[in-house]
Amino acid sequence: MDRKWLWFGAVIVLIIVYFVARSLTGDRVLVRAAQVSREPLSTTASTNGRVEPVQPIEIHAPIPAIVKAVYVQTGDTVPAGKLLMRLDDVDARAKLASADSAVKSAQASLEAVMQNGTLEQRQSVSAEIARDKLDRDQAQRDLDALVKLSSTGAAAPSEVAGARQRLATAEANLHAAEQSAQSRYSPAEVARAQSALQDAVANRQVAQQVLAQTSVHAPSAGTIYSLNVNATEFAEQGKLLLQMADLRHERVRAYFDEPEIGMLAVGQPILIKWDAKPGVVWHGHIERIPITVITYGTRNVGEVLIHIDDSDSQLLPDTNVTVTVTTSSESNALSIPREALRSENGKTYVFRIDGDELKKTFVVTGALNLTQVAILSGLKDGDWVATGTMTGVPLQEDMPIKRVR
Repeated sequence: MDRKWLWFGAVIVLIIVYFVARSLTGDRVLVRAAQVSREPLSTTASTNGRVEPVQPIEIHAPIPAIVKAVYVQTGDTVPAGKLLMRLDDVDARAKLASADSAVKSAQASLEAVMQNGTLEQRQSVSAEIARDKLDRDQAQRDLDALVKLSSTGAAAPSEVAGARQRLATAEANLHAAEQSAQSRYSPAEVARAQSALQDAVANRQVAQQVLAQTSVHAPSAGTIYSLNVNATEFAEQGKLLLQMADLRHERVRAYFDEPEIGMLAVGQPILIKWDAKPGVVWHGHIERIPITVITYGTRNVGEVLIHIDDSDSQLLPDTNVTVTVTTSSESNALSIPREALRSENGKTYVFRIDGDELKKTFVVTGALNLTQVAILSGLKDGDWVATGTMTGVPLQEDMPIKRVR
C-alpha cells in the first residue's frame, strides 16, 4: 500500500514540474546558442600525396643478360661504389673484342694512308721506281748511240725518233712511280681513314662502358628501396634493375582539388601523416605550387611539391600519405561556429540573440576551417548567436526563444 502512494506521489511531482516549466517558457522556442569569442583560427585543407626521393637513382640493364648474382636486399643502405649485382658479361666481352679488332684495323688503314701505303705497297713501288730508272737509263743510252750513228748516216732518222719516244715513255713511267710513292692518297681519302678510326674508337668506348655496366655499382651512397630482379633471372635490355636514393632527402607530391589551388602559396606549412605510423607527424612546406590542372582518377587536381623539413628516413618512397596545409592563421580571431552562418541573396548573416528574441544580423566573414569562421564585422566579442532549434523549427527574426547551450 505504501508503494502505491509512493508511485502516485512521483507522478504528481512530474506533472507539477511540467506545468512549472511550461509556465516559465510559454511559447518560446528552445535554440542552441554559441557565444562570439576570440581564439586562434587556422584555415586548413587536406588531401592525399605520395612520398618520393628528391634525387632518385634508377639502374637499368645495359644489355639483354642473365642476372648472375645480387649482393643487396631492399632496405640496405650502401656506400658509393658498392657492388650491387653482376650480369652475365659473355656477350659484352665478345662485342668489346670485336670493337678492339675494328680499332686495330682502322689504325692500320690510317697508318697506310699517312705513309703512302702498306709496307708491301711501298716495297713494290720502290722496286717499280728502280726498274723505271733502269728503263730510262737504257733508253737514254740507246738514243745517244743512234744519234751518233745518224750523224754518219748509219742510222735512219726514224730510228732516232723511235728512240726518243721510248725515252719519253720511260721518263713518264718513272715520274708516275715517284709521284705514287710521295702521294698515293688524296686528302679526302686521308680524312675518310681518320673518321673511320674515330668511329671505331667511339664504338670501343661504348663496348667498354657496357662491359663495365654488367658489374652494377652504386653511383652514390643511398638506400635500396626497390629491387626488381633476382639471381638467375633474365633481364631484357632497358629493364629496371633497382631504385635507390638518399632517403634523408625526400619530398611529397600531393594532389589538391582544383577549388583549393587558389589558396596555396609557396612556403605554407604542411603536416604529413602516414597510416603505417599512427601518432607520428612530419612537418614540411610547399616548395612548388601547381602550374596546370591534371586529371587524377576522377578528380581534377593540381600537383604540389612539398619539402619534408624533418625527414628521418622513416617515410618510405612510393608510400601514400595524408597532407594538411595551413593556408591562413590568426592568433586572436573573433569567431563563431560555421553552423550559425546563413546566406541570403549572396549576403551572409546570423541570428543574433537579443534578450529573448532573434535578430537577423549581416556579417563579414574571414578565414574559416571545418568548424569555425572568423567574423570581421557585424558582431562583437561576447555576443550570442543561434545555431539551430532543438525541435528543428527554422530560425526566424523576432522569434521568441529560450537559449540553451
